[in-house]
This record gives sequence, structure tokens and C-alpha cells, in this order.
Amino acid sequence: MKIAILGYGKMGRIIEQFATERGHEIVLKINIDNTEDLTITNLGKADVAIDFSTPDSALSNIELCFDAGVPVVVGTTGWYGHLQTVKNKCEQGNNTLLYASNFSVGVNVFFFVNKVLAKIMNRYPQYEVQVEEIHHTQKLDSPSGTAMTISEGILSELDRKNEWVNELIGSGEEFIVKPDQLLIESHRIEDVPGTHTVIYSSEVDDIEFKHKAHNRAGFALGAVLAAEWLEDKTGFYNITDMFDFSV
Repeated sequence: MKIAILGYGKMGRIIEQFATERGHEIVLKINIDNTEDLTITNLGKADVAIDFSTPDSALSNIELCFDAGVPVVVGTTGWYGHLQTVKNKCEQGNNTLLYASNFSVGVNVFFFVNKVLAKIMNRYPQYEVQVEEIHHTQKLDSPSGTAMTISEGILSELDRKNEWVNELIGSGEEFIVKPDQLLIESHRIEDVPGTHTVIYSSEVDDIEFKHKAHNRAGFALGAVLAAEWLEDKTGFYNITDMFDFSV
């Protein structure tokens, strides 16, 4: 496949490595220094685009891919408030998009098991629950998209929680969590690729369920696999459509 990488930073370079190792060709690499090269004509040279840019540029990048008729894999988070609008445009224009808060195979297994665990813990109201996420200091959004997905999975199964709220540790803001709110505690520490923990606490014990990324390689490989999976498909997809976790 011919691939355009939108957001050629640390992640973009690792995506390039995996893509070329798997026999693909990178025909366009966009970063902050050459945004003028992001045109419909240049995008048209690609079979698929992979976006790991910024929340501010992701929406315009998606729209440009739609205009160019190029399928797009979106790993950028922080734009999900516009998800329904993007989905409508995608389907109305007969375009193709796959998005994920995290492309790691391990994290997507974590998402699945997290919902199963929440369904079990729904029977035991003596356990309080919270989500903790740790990322590198360059992480622009808080909470992370991964933490949001984990939290939405818990909310879908746990009757005693109605919404999630986020506390960015070190921000200096005083924070009070209501009983029906699920706390996402966000930490920003230098050079941490990503650690996510679900903690169920009671007076007698704690249950911790954790995923710890060792590096960005899992995210990058998953994005390339997603681009391969999109071949010959049309429509609006979430990465869960790629996996079969039936047990």
C-alpha cells in the first residue's frame, strides 16, 4: 500500500518503520514544517492516510482525506466531541475512516476484559472504583483517549456510576468527586509511554487491573494493521471492529 503519514513526529517515525518493514511505501509525510504539502493532490497519491497529529489539526486532516477520497486511520485523540458530525460526513460522502483511542492489541484486550470485570463488580457495591492514567509530559489532552474508553466501558456496566470526571494531578485545582462520578486521575511524568490502571477498593481489599506500555511500538504496529484492514472497505469504523474477542 501507499501510505500518507499525517503527523510525522515520534509516532509517525515508528509507523514508517513498521509500514516499510511490512512492504508498504510512504508517499507523504506531514509535520509542522511542511503543512503546505498537505493537499488533495498529494493525498491522492496514497491508498490510505494515518493521522497521529494534534487535536487541533485532526478534524481538518480528516475532512481533507474525505475530499481526496482517501481512507484514513485516526489515532489522534481529543476531537471526540465532534465524533457524530465526522461519522455523518463519512457515511454521507461514502468515505472510509477508522478511529481508536489506542491501537495496541494488548490495550484492546484490556478494554474487553475491563467491561467484563465491571459487569462482575456491579454486583458488589461495597467497592469504589477509579481509573488512573500516567503519560509523558508531551501528552496534550487530559484525560487520555484510552482512559476515556476504559471509563466508558465501566460506565456501561456499573449502575452506581453515571459519568466520569477528570483530575489532572499537579494542576492545583481542588477536586471533589460525587458518589455517582467515576474519577479519572491523570498524571504526567517524563518519558512514560502510557500506563492505565482500574482500581476497585473496599475496606477489606483492593483489586487492580493494569496495562503498562513499554514503548510506542504497539500503538504504531496496530495503526499499520488497521490501515491494512481498511483495504477495500467503506464506512465508519472503530478499532473494535477489527477484533473478535468472543469467548
